[in-house]
Amino acid sequence: MLIIPAIDLKDGACVRLRQGRMDDSTVFSDNPVEMAAKWVEAGCRRLHLVDLNGAFAGEPVNGEIVKKIAEAYPDLPIQIGGGIRSAEIIQAYLDAGVQYVIIGTKAVKDPDFVTEMCQRFPGHIIVGLDAQDGYVAIDGWAEITDIKAVELAKRFKNDGVSAIVYTDISRDGMMQGVNVEATVELAREAGIPVIASGGVTNIEDIKALAKVADQGILGAITGRAIYEGTLDVAEAQTLSDNLIGN
Repeated sequence: MLIIPAIDLKDGACVRLRQGRMDDSTVFSDNPVEMAAKWVEAGCRRLHLVDLNGAFAGEPVNGEIVKKIAEAYPDLPIQIGGGIRSAEIIQAYLDAGVQYVIIGTKAVKDPDFVTEMCQRFPGHIIVGLDAQDGYVAIDGWAEITDIKAVELAKRFKNDGVSAIVYTDISRDGMMQGVNVEATVELAREAGIPVIASGGVTNIEDIKALAKVADQGILGAITGRAIYEGTLDVAEAQTLSDNLIGN
């Protein structure tokens, strides 16, 4: 199970939001490339980047920073989300050296788009499902739909999606622990590897996820916890490797 540090980009800086609110952000660094270096040196095997401005704008806004990080670490798999709503954007990110693109809002509004992009860019498409009480949110979490995350995930079962990033909005950035039950249910029902997001707070959360990793949990995204020091990336990855290996 991968421990995946998150670098959320807003106005060129590395920030963390609480429950996705743009007006409730904490700036952790004004140099995202240096921040990426910190997590690479800690031994991470993948990075999770989010263009927060892009999520609201519906198109990339911090694309140049993403490109700089990809150029600095060409051998490190990077996944990027936020404002990815066309084949042209996907192609541009892949050309920049990004390994995976996360389709979120567009996957909810136009599921066929995911099918088409999986065919066009096999092995590079991740679906991002953000949910509140089990229901999918879109447009930077500004709107909660009447679509159940589990049911939508099933729609992509045979499309060739590499993974689903599942975020429990109520826990995101709140340091309240990860929603293990909902994450495992999604992985089991969809038959697609799931990357847990939202609420990862400390090593106990990593233990809880690692114990059920064999049920389809590919990784855990962590943001505020590693920035505020309640979770150590290197320790978490080592523990995850050891728990799963036994």
